[in-house]
Amino acid sequence: MNNVKKYLGLMFVAIVGGLVSVGAYKTIEQKQYFPDNSFFTARKANYDIKNVTVPTFDFADVSEAVMPTVVHINTVINPKHDESADNDQQGQQGQQGQNPFDFFGPGFNMPNIPRGPQRASGSGVIISSDGYIVTNNHVVADADKIDVVLYDKREFSADVIGRDPNTDMALIKINAHDLQPITIGNSDESRVGQWVLAVGNPFNLTSTVTAGIISAKGRNINLLGQSSPYGGNKSKGNTAIEDFIQTDAAVNPGNSGGALVNTKGELIGINTAIASETGSYVGYSFAVPSNLMKKVIEDFKKYGEVQRGYLGVSIQDVDNKIAEEKGLPKPEGVLVGGYSENSAAEEAGIKEGDVITKIDGKEVNSVSELQAMVGTLKPGDHVAVTLLRNGKDKDYDVVLRNNKGKAELVSSETNTLKKELGISSEIVPDELKSKLNIDHGTRITDISKGKFKDAGVPIGFVITSIDKIQVYTPNDIYKALDGKTGGLLVEGYLPTGEKKYYVLEMTK
Repeated sequence: MNNVKKYLGLMFVAIVGGLVSVGAYKTIEQKQYFPDNSFFTARKANYDIKNVTVPTFDFADVSEAVMPTVVHINTVINPKHDESADNDQQGQQGQQGQNPFDFFGPGFNMPNIPRGPQRASGSGVIISSDGYIVTNNHVVADADKIDVVLYDKREFSADVIGRDPNTDMALIKINAHDLQPITIGNSDESRVGQWVLAVGNPFNLTSTVTAGIISAKGRNINLLGQSSPYGGNKSKGNTAIEDFIQTDAAVNPGNSGGALVNTKGELIGINTAIASETGSYVGYSFAVPSNLMKKVIEDFKKYGEVQRGYLGVSIQDVDNKIAEEKGLPKPEGVLVGGYSENSAAEEAGIKEGDVITKIDGKEVNSVSELQAMVGTLKPGDHVAVTLLRNGKDKDYDVVLRNNKGKAELVSSETNTLKKELGISSEIVPDELKSKLNIDHGTRITDISKGKFKDAGVPIGFVITSIDKIQVYTPNDIYKALDGKTGGLLVEGYLPTGEKKYYVLEMTK
């Protein structure tokens, strides 16, 4: 009985104490934030709902303008019958599943990919009226067939003009005219907190628009050094350029390669990846800035390959510890940790332990900033580098070099082969396939000076195989002939239906 009384007494004390605590909290809260009602009285006196301007966020006009410029990309990747490649692919999938940052395209980050042709889809953005479309490298990497569906539902086969794993950018082209291109904006002028729209085709849902804000700029998430399950993203070390725009506009698998636009409808980024451990959107996505994209695609069109300049140094961000060691008033700049062979920086006089603070007069405080600034320049370009050494500023003029350590442009082997062959081609239209009773092939649309003209191949000839290798797309022609020498048999059909054979003489 005494125990029961003791227990009830304790409960009474606890309840009273609790009530007192809550009451004290409420009293303190009221005195801390609202000591009297003057705040509400003042607000009520000055508040006239008729004069209040309510901000409107109607993105209908910009959405209507942008949607026709974004396309749906469907790809087919035939299985590579190579056991070691399959094992490597499985290993890559395992690694990708543990990475919180993912390329977002159907098929990526899936635990088991069945054998047989793989079908995937993504998005792309029309950048010229004559059929040039920009997308992500991982959308079209290793694709044997690429189909593009326009906003008006017309479908075209596409050819790859260039791919760059270092930026995850790719340029493709369709045989079309009078297309509506997007207006390309200046991504450097974009600001954190600015409203943006993401336009793409998530989960095969065409022409989807979502809204959000720019959450951050200059993000380096160490993604492009990873390898996707479908290959094509094999950028290693510090060769990748990651200067992502981070946004909270909802994006999902299939948005890869789609447009990130500002409220003027200007393209400021290409949606590329999401922060996710599930493969679906959980709050943050990342886009390649339009200024970096422009440099890459201009190189594709002019040279067939990205012409990227290198300082040739290993670098790291300056933290508090490094700042103290270097006697810096605050963590700033980028620390030079070493050199590559034939380094442009070392040749100019930059030393290990220097802290780079500016590139061409612009402050640089992270590895991603420096890589982005230098990555938009070509081999042979001069760049002004400002650095701190022993507490003193020093300026150097550095002549950038290519990845082979030379101050000259890099030649594209594929581009060279295209010039050597002298042809333009397209996937055979379905009606012609029916007429010729074939299910694959590439039709020659133009011939200039080159190997095909020397062999007597006419315009309109449909190539079905080269050296017994079946041809499905224009890219298959270059794959079949790359590195080959001697006489190679080209098989196919004339437009009349007559089967024909030609011999190409390939030399080194």
